[in-house]
Amino acid sequence: MDTCLQKQFAPHNACFGCGPANSQGLGLQSFVKGEIVVATWQPLPFHEAFPGVLNGGIIGTLLDCHSNWTAAYHLMKMTEESKPPCTVTAFFNVTLKRPTNSRQVVDLQATVKEISANRALIEAKLFSNDELCATCEGLFVAVKAGHPAYHRW
Repeated sequence: MDTCLQKQFAPHNACFGCGPANSQGLGLQSFVKGEIVVATWQPLPFHEAFPGVLNGGIIGTLLDCHSNWTAAYHLMKMTEESKPPCTVTAFFNVTLKRPTNSRQVVDLQATVKEISANRALIEAKLFSNDELCATCEGLFVAVKAGHPAYHRW
């Protein structure tokens, strides 16, 4: 897939972390590579917790959004639909393993740990300089009409 999931399926989404329509957001772009969903992202100085170190909240946002798109894509694939269901975060747990360099590109990888008809448990990792800096496990659930997030993409 040459186009990121966000632009392909939700070009008008304004999510701070991954919405293509949010000019002040992080602009995360997730790409499918087989069973893995990957992304690269370049921090800027105003994303720092302190000089040279990426803010933990930004790390959490990147992992949350990337995991959410991994879940949506794999739910779409499993149900053989043409577009992903709108998914929301039920929970996510981030473990910060070491400081993340804010002056280097970060790489994200996410995979499905468990999946059912309307939910997916995702494992994600964030790397800087090929070092594992943070991990995430989260549950993402497809929502139905009537949920406030239902029409966001």
